[in-house]
Amino acid sequence: MGKVVLVTGVARQLGGRFVRRVQREPGVDRVIAVDAVPPEHHLGGAEFVRADIRQPAIARVLAEHAVDTVVHMDVTGTPARSFGTGSRSGRGRAAVKETNVIGTMQLLGACQKAPSVRRLVVKSSTNVYGSAPRDPAVFTENTPPKSLPSGGFPKDTVEVEGYVRGFARRRPDVAVCVLRFANILGPFADSPLAEYFSLPVLPTVLGYDPRLQFVHEDDVMRVLLIAASEPRRATLNSGTFNIAGDGVLLLSQCARRLGRPTVPLLLPALNWARTALRTLGMTDFSAEQIRLLTHGRVVRTTEMRDTLGFEPAYTTAEAFADFARSRGPGLLPPELLARTVDRLSGTLTPAGAGGEDDLSGGK
Repeated sequence: MGKVVLVTGVARQLGGRFVRRVQREPGVDRVIAVDAVPPEHHLGGAEFVRADIRQPAIARVLAEHAVDTVVHMDVTGTPARSFGTGSRSGRGRAAVKETNVIGTMQLLGACQKAPSVRRLVVKSSTNVYGSAPRDPAVFTENTPPKSLPSGGFPKDTVEVEGYVRGFARRRPDVAVCVLRFANILGPFADSPLAEYFSLPVLPTVLGYDPRLQFVHEDDVMRVLLIAASEPRRATLNSGTFNIAGDGVLLLSQCARRLGRPTVPLLLPALNWARTALRTLGMTDFSAEQIRLLTHGRVVRTTEMRDTLGFEPAYTTAEAFADFARSRGPGLLPPELLARTVDRLSGTLTPAGAGGEDDLSGGK
């Protein structure tokens, strides 16, 4: 008998893609795909089970199929498209929080009672570190945040990881791997930050140019497969790992490469713009995202390489470039915008001072 893998959150593009990919792994006998809504994309040969992980019925699914590996991907910052036009309302956010937090609690409770479960992989986020003015230049997995996230998806991820740590203590026989992904980008990216970068004009915080990190969708698939597979040594797939592409980009560099002009605003004006954008349904511009676009966030990925044995195929800049190609041209040609900004920078920057590209190591 091969492995039986259960994957949550399969109605989303990322979850569906992982389901199709993990079926091809040697040693995987069956894949059980779980979500509260039917996916609009195909799942290959996986068996789809319509189940809400917020409900106790998920325990029955684990038991009936003798699941030994659980990949929990239903931890996200955006409502599912299937929720309808009200997805950006407070009700949509409440449903997301319930799935993230209550759903994780129910799933972990079911895993705890299922003797067949031997491996748990949880999709988390570097949002757990928050974004604050006194943050360290680089976060490691053991760096405590200066200021815990106060709400939204970042707070959800903090709570989710707390429940996962409790589960790991109660079931020491289960290999638990938590993957803290940087901002995921690629042609099919579906996140608040991807929606922000798709705006024709990018509102920014006056006086700030934060450092950002990205991880490509393809690398997300590859590292999930490593985490869900049999380890080469006993501790390989247990622990918490930052996952990000090499290098960083400044927000101004991102705007230039998209060919989109920026509008620097004072925080009160940006909060007004945030409310207007959410009202119009253009993007879920949360307070936590404003903090990220103010202070940025960079994580160290040494453990990802040394312990997990994963080397991303895409750098941060390459992941962003692939995302930018999928979004089409901006209002301004990127080359013209870059030349204009460079000329302005040369006029305003004192001789001998490093420019934005020097800070990021980007092009």
